[in-house]
Amino acid sequence: MKVLVLNCGSSSIKYQLIDMKSEVVLAKGIVEKIGLKGSFLKNERFDGNKVKLDGEILDHQSGIEYILGMMMSKERGVIKSLDEIDAVGHRVVHGGETFQGSCYLDDVTIKGIEDCSDLAPLHNPANLKGIYAMKNLLPKVPQVGVFDTSFHQTMPDYSFMYALPYSLYKKYGIRRYGFHGTSHSYVSKRACEILNVDYNSLRIITCHLGNGASITAIRHGKSMDTSMGLTPVEGLIMGTRSGDVDAGVLTLIMEKEEIDYSSLNTLLNKHSGVLGISGISSDMREVETAAAEGDERAALALKMYDYRIKKYIGAYAAAMGGVDLIIFTGGVGENSSETRENICKDLDFIGIEFDKQKNDGVRGKEIIISKKESKVTVMIVPTNEELVIATETRDIAEHRSVEG
Repeated sequence: MKVLVLNCGSSSIKYQLIDMKSEVVLAKGIVEKIGLKGSFLKNERFDGNKVKLDGEILDHQSGIEYILGMMMSKERGVIKSLDEIDAVGHRVVHGGETFQGSCYLDDVTIKGIEDCSDLAPLHNPANLKGIYAMKNLLPKVPQVGVFDTSFHQTMPDYSFMYALPYSLYKKYGIRRYGFHGTSHSYVSKRACEILNVDYNSLRIITCHLGNGASITAIRHGKSMDTSMGLTPVEGLIMGTRSGDVDAGVLTLIMEKEEIDYSSLNTLLNKHSGVLGISGISSDMREVETAAAEGDERAALALKMYDYRIKKYIGAYAAAMGGVDLIIFTGGVGENSSETRENICKDLDFIGIEFDKQKNDGVRGKEIIISKKESKVTVMIVPTNEELVIATETRDIAEHRSVEG
């Protein structure tokens, strides 16, 4: 079975075509600047062949048509016919309380995703554009929605509720939902496979650190708490997102700066975080370089970033009555040895004996970075959200086919 995985943003489409028998990524790439000047497609084939095509890509359907055309290209393609695409899996950011897991996409479930759009106005409408486009282009091919939020539906009410009037939860669904669920699920299970231990017996903390970042407490195979909330703004300091902020600060900023909700939303999502503190970049590599050269604000941004993660690790260890396994993943978690070392420093009181030598210089590799005698195992596990989406899609499509 070949599964096409789509991750549609407001002006971009990330994609992978995966042969599920071998789990080989036949082709992957991105369409960027949809509806804007200078739109283009970048594609990489399984054999390393790369190409960039510029074109006028007016909407998501046009973008997907470009992707499908590339895949069938005589020179650079990987399939001879669209009939070779057996199913399409979509990343959907928010499933609210409606979707407890991945689901087959039909008119009813698509309407359910539309109804969740108020909870993720920047994400769900973009995800839906890809779903609508595939429904038009390949109407007979089964489509599956895989939700960022579904892994966290096991959180208990005392963990996901906010201390706001209960009526607001009942009326609008205002509560913690969490995100990056496919990543937290994948790396926690993959780590247990590597260690050959029972997933359902451990207390695990997964740190997905990238431009977006979140941390999750997994007890006995279930998410019990996570740092992102109703939206992906809450929690850790991120590339351009603020993370946790006193709500009173927000009303003060709106008053003093005389800005509306939309401007405040942009401030919190686009101009805060590592970028806002450092004034340099949201890219941790550039901030680390600046800090090494003596830039004080860059150094402050890194200290704040690491400190916030360390606080969450301590809190989640307390909430679970200890921790057995800590996992780093995501662009920063997988590639920044400095970040990993600073976070694990002085955590020996919870049983971590960090191995600096194993950690130094490691990038994107499955490896244990704690000492043998460490009571808490610390690992790097590169994430593979696309494979999770493809696997869920295959399973649901095959099950539906058997049911007839």
